[in-house]
Amino acid sequence: MIHPTAIVAPGAQVPASCSVGPWSTVGPNVVLGEDCRLISHVVLDGHLTLGRGNTIYPFACVGVAPQDLKYAGEPTRCEIGDGNTIREYVTVSRGTAGGGGVTRLGDGCLIMAYTHIGHDSQIGNGCILANSATLAGHVIVEDYAVVGALCPVHQYCRIGRYSYIGGGTTITQDVLPYSLTSIERNNHAYGLNKVGLERRGFSPAQIKQLRHAYRLLQSSKLNTTEALAAIRATLSESSARDEKEHVAYLADFIASSERGIIK
Repeated sequence: MIHPTAIVAPGAQVPASCSVGPWSTVGPNVVLGEDCRLISHVVLDGHLTLGRGNTIYPFACVGVAPQDLKYAGEPTRCEIGDGNTIREYVTVSRGTAGGGGVTRLGDGCLIMAYTHIGHDSQIGNGCILANSATLAGHVIVEDYAVVGALCPVHQYCRIGRYSYIGGGTTITQDVLPYSLTSIERNNHAYGLNKVGLERRGFSPAQIKQLRHAYRLLQSSKLNTTEALAAIRATLSESSARDEKEHVAYLADFIASSERGIIK
């Protein structure tokens, strides 16, 4: 189950139950457990050990040298447990001599695309690291914690068990176990995308109608339900169908929103 284009170095241990997909490279000090799958274009390097039933997707690099200027080629390690899914473009660095020498990932974790796990980090069991989660060196993520997408985590931080970090949150201190931790959400819709609509061929009348609807929604003292009723009332004021079709769509969008709208 080793594709002809894959390169498996002498010394690597790859059980017959494993599959090594096209253009993958497996270094001489890599040890794979049973039933591992390297989909394609996977790089496994360094003193790396994987348990059973791991699946690694294209362009992931696991066990590669740490991004640390002090690293001088010491034979440090990376240890991966059982049943993990490591998605596209993930990077997992091996440890450093000054940081304990080993990076660990437990069992049953989902590591989504573009995640980086820095050197000497310790990831527990059942963790989820969402797309582009970025863990600096020496980070501890305890069992069943979730790190949301686009979350940078400062070095030496500890993320408590069963915690959940909302997407886009910068972590510079330890995260309490069992907590829901997130950056404050201050999103705001800053009026109508007038220039973009003009470029897409919206007429002055259409833009005027939409601007009036946005004023009702954002600048009046009406709540969203009241503003929606006022916007629908304006639809009867315009006789031209092409002037009100976009306002009608806006009103339907607001009415059908299940998560609420940013305004």
